[in-house]
Amino acid sequence: MPRKTAARTARLASIPLGVAGRAVGGWGKRLAGQSAEAVSAELSARTAEQLFAVLGQLKGGAMKFGQALSVFEAAVPDELAEPYREALTKLQAAAPPMSAQTTHRVLAQQLGRGWATRFSEFSDTPAAAASIGQVHRAVWHDGRVVAVKVQYPGADEALLSDLRQLQRFSRLFQPFAPGMEIKPLLQELTDRMVEELDYRAEAENQRAFAKAFAGDPEVLVPRVVASAPKVTITEWVDGRPLASIIRDGTREERDTAGRLLSEFHFSSPARAGLLHSDPHPGNFMLTADGRLCVIDFGAVARLPEGLPRPLGAMTRLSLQGRSAELMELMRDEGFIREGMRLDPDHVLAYLAPFAEPASVETFHFTRAWMQRQAERVGDLRGQDFKTGRSLNLPPQYLLVQRVTAGATGILCQLDAQFSMRAIISRWQPGFADED
Repeated sequence: MPRKTAARTARLASIPLGVAGRAVGGWGKRLAGQSAEAVSAELSARTAEQLFAVLGQLKGGAMKFGQALSVFEAAVPDELAEPYREALTKLQAAAPPMSAQTTHRVLAQQLGRGWATRFSEFSDTPAAAASIGQVHRAVWHDGRVVAVKVQYPGADEALLSDLRQLQRFSRLFQPFAPGMEIKPLLQELTDRMVEELDYRAEAENQRAFAKAFAGDPEVLVPRVVASAPKVTITEWVDGRPLASIIRDGTREERDTAGRLLSEFHFSSPARAGLLHSDPHPGNFMLTADGRLCVIDFGAVARLPEGLPRPLGAMTRLSLQGRSAELMELMRDEGFIREGMRLDPDHVLAYLAPFAEPASVETFHFTRAWMQRQAERVGDLRGQDFKTGRSLNLPPQYLLVQRVTAGATGILCQLDAQFSMRAIISRWQPGFADED
């Protein structure tokens, strides 16, 4: 992992510079007689490859940002998204690994010189690599198969450097997340990633989730075996990653994965007082017995009172068409700034389509549906764009809303069909209230 700010900045700067250079080259090819479609496809493919190479090699905040973007690819029109889809999806589960020598050095620093005696087997080849650490398969001294997550040296130095630089290029990445502001996403990622650097805190989060879901027939959270500031050891679980199901899963796998993912997200605040806040397919898999296995608990939202009741009430009022009461509630909760004048019907028209999954007994999450929402709120000439720009997202709701948006992106990638209404009715306070 490049650690010096200058080196990381230069690599990040190569993305917009590369785009500009390829655009100039593209004009040259068009002048030479190549079709606009062929040139555009080539430019998109090469830009996607560079995006993966730079963000993946840098890891840290750059790669984390790429993972966050990847869940929004379902909102990008198919004719533009295809070259980027594969490149961004790679960031959900893979990155260039660090050497065995470096891995051993970190393990010695964190677990002591005799770290190897704590394992009966240890694979130097990483099973997975992510933004700030990579995972190795091993066998604990008592015979349990375990996952050993080792943090990259220099990850802490790289985080803030990356995110500061990415702020400068935020407009370049806007097409990957239609309808969502990139700069607030980057700021929220900054806040969460500082927390993720301490693996002991992550281990405590995972212990809380494992306790809350112990014995659950549908959700599996691996138990923590041991932890240190930059190393965590948990039970190993085999399963099919959601990225694989998105690519070529059966109808049953897609629907099951979508339903279980939604059940997990909506039920966690009530059961654990926490919300898993890193929604990308690399953190979820389906086990052979049909359970959803959840990993990576570095980023969580603390919701000791469960999901906020006003969110459920807003969804219910939207579905009931009660625009005046909806706007009054939104103003009380800070979604409409003091003194801002808005038409209640415009606010209802903006929000109601987002509530569609809760309006029917079975809803089909598709890329086409998400693209329609993105186009609707992103149309500069439309009323929904004007209304959306006039609304406010209170800080206490920011993380919940980002998780909801990210999880919805995964559901649309899965093309999942199930009863979201039943899940919301059971777990979202305020939705099933009777007036």
